[in-house]
Amino acid sequence: MYYNKLKSIRKEKGMTLEELSRKSKVSSGYLCHLENGSRTNPSIEVMEKISKALNKTIFEIFFNK
Repeated sequence: MYYNKLKSIRKEKGMTLEELSRKSKVSSGYLCHLENGSRTNPSIEVMEKISKALNKTIFEIFFNK
């Protein structure tokens, strides 16, 4: 089941949306939509970029409660 901890992990790492956007090469607008739940189906490529930027697994960010 899809579950998104992106915002809490980003804040835990002390990163702004803009910093994560630069590091992951995913637009800050799209990241914002993922964080607030208005987008819930990111591609595997986007999840990989975000997970690498946050040094976490895809499972930890997107599927683990």
